[in-house]
Amino acid sequence: MTRPTAGMMLDRRAARTAPGEKTSMILVVGGTGDLGGRIVRRLVTAGEPVRCLVRTTADPAPLRTLGVETVVGDLTDPWSLRRACEGVDVVVASATVLTRRLAGARRPTIREADEAGMASLVGAAEAAGVRRFVYVSFAGADQMLGTPLERAKMATERRLAASPMRRVVVRPDAFQEIHLGPPGRFDVAAGRVAVVGKGDTRRRWVATDDVAALVAAVVSEPDPPELIEFGGPELLSRNEAVAVAERVTGRRFTVRHMPVSLARVGMALLRPFNDALASVFGAGVLQDRAGSTWDDAPLVARGITPRSVTDWIRQQAAGGQRGE
Repeated sequence: MTRPTAGMMLDRRAARTAPGEKTSMILVVGGTGDLGGRIVRRLVTAGEPVRCLVRTTADPAPLRTLGVETVVGDLTDPWSLRRACEGVDVVVASATVLTRRLAGARRPTIREADEAGMASLVGAAEAAGVRRFVYVSFAGADQMLGTPLERAKMATERRLAASPMRRVVVRPDAFQEIHLGPPGRFDVAAGRVAVVGKGDTRRRWVATDDVAALVAAVVSEPDPPELIEFGGPELLSRNEAVAVAERVTGRRFTVRHMPVSLARVGMALLRPFNDALASVFGAGVLQDRAGSTWDDAPLVARGITPRSVTDWIRQQAAGGQRGE
């Protein structure tokens, strides 16, 4: 007897799922993270059945409280990925080890999880007959700076381009909560900001919750684009964001500039030893080098009212954050 191929399984799954119908099961890989958790909550609220891959070191209780099915596994464990993909219609992949690596975790590396692990996940999804794969990359990932995270993202995008699954690559601009908050050395409370380069390149920083809303929308969208690159409603440079913060708080900020050349040296020196910090330096270089050529149209078209940078800075100044 002929064994069904991934393409044959995809054809049968597509025939079962008509446009507008609820999907049979959505697997979220990264559901214990900030972005992934927001995606999960939106899917559950919409009445979608959700399963999450959960590491042995993560607490599944918050997900189970939402009625989410959990499967113990990891991107570095191919067998757990095959088990997690069984009976799944759509995979949403927002996972990254970047935060854990920055916190001091020795393993897995970005190459092991974000690159090789994601390749294993794509293969497991194909073998299981998954119909659609929604992958979270980042805007400007194709700038070829050579950071570990960029290489992992582009490798996964290329792998999905060769897959029989319907791929939806979501590339949001930099997150407001990270790059315009204390983690990104934009500290409104302390009045201190660090800038890589001159700080004149304009970006469209976007709210994490708005990214989650878009990802949740394209899970069941009848005919989504293969690539969605987008940002928030305001086109601002980092210097302009500082001016907004100074106006909102009524005080002068201390701004320290790091030359792009120094950031590039740091990126190159750290790459073999600390993939996460090398990627952070690369993010700073990217935001100085590449301005946003995208806009917020993909959000608005899906009925999402995106939060502006100005509103985010006002919320920080008032001591509150949306969605918390």
